This record gives sequence, structure tokens and C-alpha cells, in this order.
Amino acid sequence: MSYLVLARKWRPKNFAEVVGQEHVVRALENALDGDRVHHAYLFAGTRGVGKTTIARILAKALNCLEGVSAQPCGQCEACTALDEGRFVDLIEVDAASRTGVDDTRELLENVQYTPTVGRYKVYLIDEVHMLSRQSFNALLKTLEEPPPHVKFLFATTDPQRLPVTVLSRCLQFNLKRLPTGLIAERMQLICDAEDVTVEPGAISRLARAAAGSVRDGLSLLDQALAYGDNRLAETEVTAMLGTMDRHRVLGLIDAIATGEGSALLRQIDELDQDVPDYERVLDDLATALQRVAVIQLAGRDAVEEEEELDRLAGLADALDPAIVQLYYQVAITSRRDLSLAPEPRLGFEMALLRMLAFRPDDGSGTVPIDAYRGGTAPIRGRKPRSASAENRHVVPDKSLPGEPVSTRADLSDWPAFVSGLQLSGAARQLAENCALEAASDNALQLRVEARNSHLVTPKLVERLTEALRDRLGSALAVRIDKVEQVGDTAAVRARAEADARHEDARTAIEQDPQVQQLVDIFDGQVISESVRPKDDTPPAD
Repeated sequence: MSYLVLARKWRPKNFAEVVGQEHVVRALENALDGDRVHHAYLFAGTRGVGKTTIARILAKALNCLEGVSAQPCGQCEACTALDEGRFVDLIEVDAASRTGVDDTRELLENVQYTPTVGRYKVYLIDEVHMLSRQSFNALLKTLEEPPPHVKFLFATTDPQRLPVTVLSRCLQFNLKRLPTGLIAERMQLICDAEDVTVEPGAISRLARAAAGSVRDGLSLLDQALAYGDNRLAETEVTAMLGTMDRHRVLGLIDAIATGEGSALLRQIDELDQDVPDYERVLDDLATALQRVAVIQLAGRDAVEEEEELDRLAGLADALDPAIVQLYYQVAITSRRDLSLAPEPRLGFEMALLRMLAFRPDDGSGTVPIDAYRGGTAPIRGRKPRSASAENRHVVPDKSLPGEPVSTRADLSDWPAFVSGLQLSGAARQLAENCALEAASDNALQLRVEARNSHLVTPKLVERLTEALRDRLGSALAVRIDKVEQVGDTAAVRARAEADARHEDARTAIEQDPQVQQLVDIFDGQVISESVRPKDDTPPAD
């Protein structure tokens, strides 16, 4: 007997065996049991999620010799013929190969005749969106007023391409992609029944590669069983899919996070020896970063199925969430641009070097990667915890002995004092977002909101300190704490002044006699957001 592929062998034969589409199954079961079956159904969804499978089960439920029911017997002649694909009153059509109006007219010629053996004549049209406009026009009249013995079941991956006149005559069900865990459970069940030796990591990789499609997953399972001689080993599945082991992906993130450029290049060289698909590697990298972000937001319980959970949790604890988002963006953008690179290896290497280049440096130095595999030791770019030692940046006193801080400067109006500092660019932005917490003869203690912590870099703090020393004396140490709220700063005062100028301008416009006359004539209104003071520069497009 010829081999039957797993996707066909394990195709559901009743509604109870359908997984992941409970919202569709429940509606159909209620309609069948309540004798409220519509004459036309449209099943929409991506490939391999069960559109034609559910349509065939519905045809079986309508024609079972035991009567119309949500639970067809599966034993009668009609059910057996439907399962084997030889039921004469189920007319299956592939619209992709029969798009012309003549094909449709030929199909509909026998609509008025009663079924040969079944209770209903069922027309199952797959990829119905491929029909031509003339074909849809030919179908419309029959679809609007079909004979009582006819049911239409349509399946499509692109419902937007169907005319609204067709959509309005159908009950539409949108089938969803299946979650990875559900696909993995289905694969495990099949492997157990087929007596296949399985490594859990192999099933997880195949389920992820299926991308929400059960049929794609079972096709990959067939391929993996052939590759591994009826056993599933994670290393063999990884090789077949052209992906990397998760620990190698996390090793790349480790090297990037700790700033170890030489180690990163060595890992890329080792990776290149396996001639990988660099698009898939970037996909794996983005997936790992996404899992790290999920752990940071919802905790490790949200990703319990991960085989490298401890290392992912360690990265989640060590990395600043903003850095994770940046790395993820670089990964997916680089994947898109990979085809523009001179060769894929160079594009991939440049993506990782870009991650290495665009990273904050808070002066804490590099921590060996082994130190934080358990997720306890800090590394550069770690997220702030509280207004404690790790949320504080101190510039040591570099002054000559005996040079006290000048007391002639008035620090009582700190925002005004900051405005007079000789600073520009990001250093001025840092100064304007700092508030004065305390001042002594040889030290200033400043505060900055945690949301502006990206400004607290060694270079910018050094520039701010030098500007303060020019005004206050060279024997000065500056400490910057990161807190939730800072109070009055130059930036806050500038925003308040800008808001006041905008309010004055808005009031002046609304009270202008000519503007009031225009509003009355044209029944209009003044859009306050469009009003700007004369001295304000309009925003760039």
C-alpha cells in the first residue's frame, strides 16, 4: 500500500478532532443541531488552518444517513464515501484552475437537479477569490436564490478580493492561525500514535517553523521523519530547517550585550562554517529578543515552553528594555535589507556590528558573560532599579588641592543658572532636565527623571561637570541620581513658558475681529493646535 502523508492521514474527520478553531466549530454545531443551516458559507484564513477540512466535515454532517447532525456517524456509506473523497454529491472545484465564466456556467448547469445519493448537493469551491468578475456575476443569481437541495461552501485565503455582492450572501467565518503550543501538542499526539522517538526541542522547532499552519507543520514533520529515519532529534531538525541552536543565538546576544567585539566576530566566523541561511538566523535572533522582552514585561511564566528559559531570563534581568527594543528593530530591519548587501554574510555581520555600535555606555565596564548567565550580575545598559547606587552617576573630583567651589554664583534659581551654562547639544539637554537636590562647598547633587536616563552617559556628564566647574570652581564633584520625578528644571520651565506663549497667541487669534468675522461667515472654528507665537519655529515636515 502506498504511503499516506501525515497531513492526509491525520486530517480531522469530525468537529471534535478540529483544533484551534472553536469559534467556527461551535457556530456550525449549533446551526446543524438547531436546523438553521445557511445555504452559503465562506471560510477565510491562511493556508493550512482547516478551511477545506471544516467544509468537508460540514458536508458529511449534512449528508450522513443517520440524519443532519453535528456528530455524523462516520460509519454509513455516505460518511465513508466523503472520507474517501468519492461522494458523488460533493462537487469540489479548484477556482485557481477554473477561473473562466464558461467553467462556472458549466458547473451551475446541474444545480437544478436533485442529489444523486445524498440529501444535499454540496459545491465546495476552494480559492474562490481566483474566479473572474464574469464568473462571480454568473454565480450571483444562483447564490442568491439556490434550490433547497444545494449548499455552497467557499474557501479563500484572500477574502478582500471577493465582491461585496458575494460576501453579503454568505455567512463568513475567519479561521485563525494556530498558536505554536497547540501545533506542538498535535505533533506530539501524532508522534505517539506513530511510535516515533521524539526530543521535545525538535517538536518545538517544527511547531515554530509551521508559522501557525497545521498542514505546514505536518509536512515538516513528514520531512523531519524522513531526514531522521523515523526519529526526531533536535540537532537533525535544526540542520534540516537551516536554523541555529537557541544557545548559539543567545551567545550572539551575550557578545553584543557585553561589548565583546572580538568574541562576536569569532562566533560569526564559526557560524559561517555551517553555511546558514542568514535570513533565518536573523529571524531566530529577533525571536529570542522578543522572548526576552516578554519576560521583562510579564515574567518568565509567560514563556515556560522555552528550552533556554534560564538564559533568556538572565538576559531579561541584565538588559535595559529599551536596548532590547533597539536590538529587535535592528534585527528585523537588517533582515529586510539583507538582499542589498554584497553577500548575506556581510549583511548579517554588519547588522550585529550595528547593534554593538548603538548601545549605551554607563562606565560600569564589561562583565564576563559567565558572570550573569543566572541573571544576577549587571552589565552595561542594565535597566535602572531604584534611586540607589546603580541609579547614580558620580564624576570624581579632578581638581587641584585647595580650590574651593565659588560661592558667588546664585544657585537658588537653578533653572536660570543652567540656562547660562556654556553647553550645547545633548549636554545642554542633560543640564536642562536636571534639578538641584543639594549643594555643598565641593559637590553638587542633581536629579534626573528615569525616563531621561539615556542622557546620563559618562561623556555628557563630564561635559556638564566641566561647564559647572568653569562657573563654580575646579574643586567640584557632581553626582546625578535617577528618580521618578525631579520637580522644577530648565526644561520644565521652558515648556511652561512655551505653553503660556501658545495660550496668549490662541487668545489673541480668537479675539481678533477679522478672525471672528471669518468664523461667523463660514461657520468655522479656530484649530488651536495650528496657532503658534510669532517667535516660534514651526515644526519640520
